[in-house]
Amino acid sequence: MNTLPLTEQPNPRTENLDRLPTLELLRRINEEDATVTRAVEVCLPQIAVAVDAVSACLRRNGRLIYIGAGTSGRIGCLDAAECLPTFGVSPETVFGIIAGGERALLRAVEGAEDDANAGIAAINAAHVTDTDAVIGLSASGGAPYVRAALRRAGELGAVTVSIACVPNAPLSSDAQIAIEAVTGPEVLTGSTRLKAGTAQKLVCNMISTGAMIRLGKTYGNRMVDVQATNAKLKERAKRLVREIGQVESETKATRFLASAGDSVKLAIVMARRGVGLSAAQEILKESNGFLSVALGDVPFSEK
Repeated sequence: MNTLPLTEQPNPRTENLDRLPTLELLRRINEEDATVTRAVEVCLPQIAVAVDAVSACLRRNGRLIYIGAGTSGRIGCLDAAECLPTFGVSPETVFGIIAGGERALLRAVEGAEDDANAGIAAINAAHVTDTDAVIGLSASGGAPYVRAALRRAGELGAVTVSIACVPNAPLSSDAQIAIEAVTGPEVLTGSTRLKAGTAQKLVCNMISTGAMIRLGKTYGNRMVDVQATNAKLKERAKRLVREIGQVESETKATRFLASAGDSVKLAIVMARRGVGLSAAQEILKESNGFLSVALGDVPFSEK
């Protein structure tokens, strides 16, 4: 009986990979990648529970913290970094922790994932409390750093979520909400930056995006809490104000944004409701931050 985790077992469908023509070897990789979305689909009920739990923590002014080692750690840090410009949350509200520290983002730190004490220390240093949600990522589910960190977060009262890519992952027993996207043996044996990494990124995408939608960070499928930190995002902000705010010119949209302190949401409320900044702020506050409610599209009870 093979006792290796699925992510460490050889894949019979790619055993002759080095002897294939380039196009055929790419086809094999593509065929394996195509199985990932199904592995994630199976986990949707658990992911939904995680989304609601994370959004509840953030609504209480808690934080979303990813923690992992190696590829898994980098994926968590990447998802966290993307939340600032996309949803306008601070880097103190959503952030990632990786075994070996920030230098491990660019270069492997050997042995970091095996240090359970460092995982505990990282959670303690982050001052985790019962208002926080901590998501631990480990493809095989066995990284001691991540397991110890997640257990410590649970002891401190945090909501704990695990994302692994094998069935009955050890990490699952350390979490309140266990997500197991079983991706099977990798194209390259043990290289979990491939299918397992893709699955983990998809799950992180769903959790962070779903939680932010539940918090009113979007209007339909528009990112109305976007932070205009570069030229592209500044143009997007103006376009949102013009389209949703029903403003007839770019010049007027720019003026509304300036009056609203570059807040797309406030600028839209000011334009659509015909009110000043303070009134728009009060309307959004009463709408719990949901633009669809502030604009009268849906009653507050539906949110």
